[in-house]
Amino acid sequence: MSKVKVLNFTISLDGYGAGPNQAMETPLGVGGEELHNWMVKTATFRKMYGEAGGDEGVDNDFAVRGLTNIGAWILGRNMFTLSRGEWTDDGWKGWWGENPPYHGPVFVLTHHPRASMPMEGGTTFHFVTEGIHVALERARKAAGEKDVRILGGVHVIRQYLQARLVDELHIPIAPIALGSGEHLYSGINLLELGYKLTEHVSTPDAMHLVFTKS
Repeated sequence: MSKVKVLNFTISLDGYGAGPNQAMETPLGVGGEELHNWMVKTATFRKMYGEAGGDEGVDNDFAVRGLTNIGAWILGRNMFTLSRGEWTDDGWKGWWGENPPYHGPVFVLTHHPRASMPMEGGTTFHFVTEGIHVALERARKAAGEKDVRILGGVHVIRQYLQARLVDELHIPIAPIALGSGEHLYSGINLLELGYKLTEHVSTPDAMHLVFTKS
């Protein structure tokens, strides 16, 4: 049966999923790129971008799980672009170049309508103005028997958690502190929402926690 998952969404030791002051040079905020040091070293990540080599082992196993049986993706506008307000014809097509690594339908939450954007490699960005439930309904339909993965950012994940729509939550904790930014657990009580820790394993670059909705 299709499930809704948050996978490989890394936070800092002090709970931030992005640093402050997002800019073109710092798309994940100041210090945010360091959250994902565990992932960028893996063979799976390098393969996604056409590169050879990379580490095997536990971190790579989690990177593989983040791509397995995913039929559709959901993300917030803030993960797609820096711009706010009405869309402009600025040629922006996301942070990932002409061939994004999703290779399937991606549903972008936004307050402003925009036509779907097909990309190379099978990725198509669809822009959803009707909120998280409609985005999930469309993603489920597109995914079929496969799972739906919610990419983020923090605000989007919090909304889906609060609505009790996430079946599985994989949170790697990076061994860094950001001090400020977007805090994942602000207003979130995982126990009250029905989530239990079902898996945990540590590597030098991350502590991997998996929560499952009971």
